[in-house]
Amino acid sequence: MPMVDISSKEIAKRIAEAEGKIILSEKTLKILPKVEKGDVFEAAQIAGTMAVKNTPKVIPYCHPIPIESVKFDFSVVDDGVVIKCEVKSVAKTGVEMEALVGVTTALLTIWDMVKKYEKDESGNYPNTEIRFIKVLRKVKGDAY
Repeated sequence: MPMVDISSKEIAKRIAEAEGKIILSEKTLKILPKVEKGDVFEAAQIAGTMAVKNTPKVIPYCHPIPIESVKFDFSVVDDGVVIKCEVKSVAKTGVEMEALVGVTTALLTIWDMVKKYEKDESGNYPNTEIRFIKVLRKVKGDAY
């Protein structure tokens, strides 16, 4: 299957924002600022940014495009952490896949950083979940 031909498309400003949530225990949420592995949100932001920039390396038919901006927003809520990832580019195709890969990687990084605290006696994660991953918005052109 070939990559979609975008050669005839015009270059335009692009923006996409994706969101996702990781469900964590109350005890993990209380210790988030001081987990053994380090700064959870800094690690998630770095990993998510790297993922955005490398999206075409993990999604086979995704076009490599210039990434102009990546921003993350982390919100601790009563049952977990909500992450938003905003990506901007000036390109022939959109950046929603980059935003989705960024938010997903940031969520997985949080899971990795706190898994020690989320495991039960058998080593499983009965309550930890990643959910609600979605594109919140996608904009093309001057509405950027």
